[in-house]
Amino acid sequence: MNNYIKEAILARANEVIQLRRKLHSEPELSWEEVKTTEFIANYLEDLQVPYRRMKPTGIVAEITGGKPGKKVALRADIDALPVEELNTELSYASQVEGKMHACGHDAHTAMLLVAADVLNSMKEELSGSVRLIFQPAEEAARGALAMVEQGAMTEVDHVFGIHIWSQMETNKIACTAGPQFASADIFHVAFQGQGGHGAIPHDCIDATVMASSFVLNLQSIVSRTIDPQQGAVVTVGKLESGTRFNVIAENAKLEGTVRCFEPAVRDHIEEQLSHYANHVAGLYGGKAVVEYTRGTQAVINHEESAALVQEVAVDCFGPDVLFDEKPTMGGEDFSFYLDYAPGSFALVGSGNKDKDTEWAHHHGRFNIDEDALVTGAELYAQFAWSYLLKV
Repeated sequence: MNNYIKEAILARANEVIQLRRKLHSEPELSWEEVKTTEFIANYLEDLQVPYRRMKPTGIVAEITGGKPGKKVALRADIDALPVEELNTELSYASQVEGKMHACGHDAHTAMLLVAADVLNSMKEELSGSVRLIFQPAEEAARGALAMVEQGAMTEVDHVFGIHIWSQMETNKIACTAGPQFASADIFHVAFQGQGGHGAIPHDCIDATVMASSFVLNLQSIVSRTIDPQQGAVVTVGKLESGTRFNVIAENAKLEGTVRCFEPAVRDHIEEQLSHYANHVAGLYGGKAVVEYTRGTQAVINHEESAALVQEVAVDCFGPDVLFDEKPTMGGEDFSFYLDYAPGSFALVGSGNKDKDTEWAHHHGRFNIDEDALVTGAELYAQFAWSYLLKV
């Protein structure tokens, strides 16, 4: 059956490319994936694979095998980003101004659809069943939770996902046990001072100075209060303050993100953010209000699952396919599925200098080497088959 899967995926190589290009040209943002959901539903109907529409978008489908066994879930995310497509010369460039599949979710969806086609064609040989999760709003870090709340992980024994990765050479596969993606949180800090004339600072409390001091001192949370062997990043991405060149600002607002792998480190940084903000504000005679929102958890690959991905990858593509990619500080809400079943999340390389596909994810020139689509589709299908066969 492994050879059957490989040959069946290769026979659909052009199809997976065309599916991805169709999706790429019609991007939809988080929670707005109405046309994308309809496209997936129509494809599954043609295969006669039963599915259920989720609210407000997304689909969960089921391929029931001809023999009893466990249930493995395969997940693909379907949303795009509010990024302007810069690859306007492409025949399949985004047709929607200000929206683009700049992270590869179009590829994930296309790969899982083709894998579903192949798995469905051999369903009588499956020992168990395959759940297909087409998830919305990954970029909003809330789509996985919504799917779980609507039963996407009910009775699932194992879960597997893939992300196309432009930072890796095309067709390389990385899936190691332990941390893969970091937790990703958002913080907002509002400083309140007392405004006034720029020429009379002694009668004012300058919110811009408070915010600036906070930004500069904030980095010492990581550099001086966290074990250097425990990775963490604190970034301020936005700061707004003031209204005019000669007016001392009464208010300043900033927002940023926190990334790390360890829950204890996450707790510590959240506590320290409030500590620093309140003390900086107090130093200057102002006030601070901190809002800390927890986003995705860290993606921690289960050891046995990651080992199976590696085994499947080597069996299907040869020993040179494996790549030891270091954990990334990027966030992924696939982490929430791992609260309900063991599993793993693999990276499939799509970076090719000759094809100009090494641009960073979320960049307006992001694109993928479409040779990687066949690899990803096969990895989805081969993993599902191997997992069900082994258990």
